Amino acid sequence: MTAPVAVASSDRTPFAIGLVLIAFFSFSFVDTGVKWLAIAGMPALQLAFMRYVGHFAISAVLIASGGLDWRRFATDRWGVVVVRGLLLLGSTVFNFFAVGYLPLTLTATILFSAPIIVCALSGPMLGERVGIWRWSAIIVGFVGILVAIRPFGEAFHPAAFLSLAAATCFAVYVILTRKVASEIPTDTMQFYSGLVGTVAMLPFAILEWQTPATGIDWTILVMLGFFAWAGHQLLIRANAYAPPSAVMPFSYSFIVYLTIWSALVFGQLPNGQTIVGAAIIVAAGLFIWFRERRLQLSA
Repeated sequence: MTAPVAVASSDRTPFAIGLVLIAFFSFSFVDTGVKWLAIAGMPALQLAFMRYVGHFAISAVLIASGGLDWRRFATDRWGVVVVRGLLLLGSTVFNFFAVGYLPLTLTATILFSAPIIVCALSGPMLGERVGIWRWSAIIVGFVGILVAIRPFGEAFHPAAFLSLAAATCFAVYVILTRKVASEIPTDTMQFYSGLVGTVAMLPFAILEWQTPATGIDWTILVMLGFFAWAGHQLLIRANAYAPPSAVMPFSYSFIVYLTIWSALVFGQLPNGQTIVGAAIIVAAGLFIWFRERRLQLSA
């Protein structure tokens, strides 16, 4: 998942929706591949490194093919760029650890509490006014999280807190991206996200490296970075063809994709509590989106 920052240049909404659906299919491959490799015994930090080194390598190749104009990637906001990259990395690492212990449907459900957390933090961090309707939706969304993770039930696994930490890191990442989107080009932020993740994870990958046992494992491991990069690029392009408010609801296709992957690959279906919790979280997120869109139209 990422925070699209490109400005819509035309309203080719159906095409943009198609790009969003493909983007979240790409992200679903990443989570499914990570769970597959985690079951095979590969450490989460090694998987995180491969996700970022692939992203960074593709970005570097694209820069080289464009004549290595490094001025496009110069910035005087190094602190913001690094913190933003670390937040995205934190979200990835927490999620990869959680995926090793929890069903994909549950990690996806918790991760999609991020828009609700964004709304809750947009007041203190962005100075935006959040009214009673959106605060009500925020509270309902957190009730949905409790229903999904069942913190006081026998089936509760502490890794659910890792998923919640991933959602929180991603929410703060989105807010920080909003704050600097008009100051730092998208290509610059994308490049440094890959660089920060690669450099930070390299020592851990060296220390914990486990060589894949099969050709399928090698293929999945190498493709993690490609599918992560592709998902980010498709989201950015989608928002060049239609405003984010038009395509945001289709991001919930991620939960559908992971439900299918979970059933086909791991034989796991979501239980009743996860389904109810997901429905509450999605409903709360869509209500927040609806209110924000109405406020933008009436402004």
